[in-house]
Amino acid sequence: MAVKIRLTRMGAKGKPFYRIVAADKAYPRDGRFLEILGNYDPKKNPAEITLKEDRVRDWLSKGAKPTLTVSHLLKTKGIAAAVK
Repeated sequence: MAVKIRLTRMGAKGKPFYRIVAADKAYPRDGRFLEILGNYDPKKNPAEITLKEDRVRDWLSKGAKPTLTVSHLLKTKGIAAAVK
């Protein structure tokens, strides 16, 4: 099972916020996931990012790959993650 750390869109039309989740790469974007790792709200100024840093580090150590957007968010919060 290949695990990705990615965003899941939530919120109303025109008022998006995102959950940062660990999900199998075969699952749909807004479908099943394994664990909620945090939230990202781009509408606030500045954008609000909340993470369960210990759980994110745990998933990264198990081989989960963050998407490009999530890797930028992790870098902003000070968690280094290599993306290929």
